[in-house]
Amino acid sequence: MRPIERRIDAYLSEHLDRYLEETARLCAQPSVSARGEGMVECAQLVGRMLEAHGLAVRIFPTPGAPIVYGHADGISPRTLLFYNHYDVQPPEPLELWSSPPFEPTLRDGALYARGACDDKGELVARLAALDAVREAHRGSLPCGVTFVVEGEEEIGSPHVVSFVQEHLDLLRAQGAIWEGGGIDPEGRPVLTLGVRGVLSVELSVQTLTRDAHSGAAHRLPNAAWRLVWALASLKGPDERVRIPGFYEGALPPSPLDEELLEALPDYEELERQIYGVREFVRGLRGKELNRAVFEPTCNIAGLTAGYQGPGMKTVLPARAAAKVDFRLVPGQDPNDVLVKLSAHLQREGFGDVSVQCLGAMWPAKTAADAPFVALAARTGAEVYGRPALLVPLEGGSTPIYAFAGPLGDLPVVFAGVGYWDNRAHAPDEHVRLQDWLNGARHIARILEGFAAL
Repeated sequence: MRPIERRIDAYLSEHLDRYLEETARLCAQPSVSARGEGMVECAQLVGRMLEAHGLAVRIFPTPGAPIVYGHADGISPRTLLFYNHYDVQPPEPLELWSSPPFEPTLRDGALYARGACDDKGELVARLAALDAVREAHRGSLPCGVTFVVEGEEEIGSPHVVSFVQEHLDLLRAQGAIWEGGGIDPEGRPVLTLGVRGVLSVELSVQTLTRDAHSGAAHRLPNAAWRLVWALASLKGPDERVRIPGFYEGALPPSPLDEELLEALPDYEELERQIYGVREFVRGLRGKELNRAVFEPTCNIAGLTAGYQGPGMKTVLPARAAAKVDFRLVPGQDPNDVLVKLSAHLQREGFGDVSVQCLGAMWPAKTAADAPFVALAARTGAEVYGRPALLVPLEGGSTPIYAFAGPLGDLPVVFAGVGYWDNRAHAPDEHVRLQDWLNGARHIARILEGFAAL
């Protein structure tokens, strides 16, 4: 370990308590974008935090939640961009939390709170890395840094595209560290290089002006059955999506992707333990589960119709609705899928089923042989003492596309404070203190080496 890295690590360890207090303060501020709770207050808090860490800050209003921007120059003209978000998922069901979600609690070597990992704890870890590198360089940064901290990631980032397009001059960078990242169950650093796109829609149908007695089911149309039949037309038992043209443009994994997928561990047994799954989709086993991420999907996220309370109610529902999302692989376009979905329903005789688009994101993927990826992998191996795992594509979606293309094919990697059971989006979300510290050490080393790329 070089002397400068020792100074960085020592600084982070010595100031860990202060950064945990800062994380707790941020997590104590509710910022639930799904219901617009505390967004302005949290944006202002984030702005004050960035200023306290030596960044020049601007807060940009949007039709939704504000976007917080921070920048600091470095010795090199190169700039590293950090993307984070201050919004969090709703904490419900509250009864499943061991401690209140907005009252951060330290126990068993971890900080528990909504946002402790996703994404407030991660943001503070990156600011801590910034401090440590600046301290090791006696007040200077080796390269410039730009922070973009938005407040609508958890609801599909509806305003980040226009923000980027309107402020390209402020966002010029040569690499980006995205929110997320961490270690696998064996303690190996996991660097994600790509994400799928997503199209989220609500399908709804109304067959009557009001609910009716189920004794009229022999003559009155049932909205629930109508919707179920429409949903059944979207995908078959073989898991293939039946919308004509849905797979057009979908790119298979490249030869390099195939190598990376083969190098990933087999997590089948772990997933069986976590989810209690008896059989995976299409009978997949072993490393087939890793490769399946290159298959686009159609998922029913929620259904509502009629009476669903305790006991029995013989009702014929007048209205039914379903939330459906399509995860898309590189080469697919959510706008194109939306058009094809509507045309399919019309063609199949379901023209009465309305389609409302709730949000869309495009796929994005960084080349695994990019020098920036090599830097992140090398420094990850140094921090964790294990070779880094490169994941060419993960199943989720995030607005990388909004930055990567407009900023000139910007290379993007995930490197963070997570592990496989942080319970992000679920009750008892937490970040382990050692993971937080190692995540900050990793970010600091990437920042330290970025100027020389």
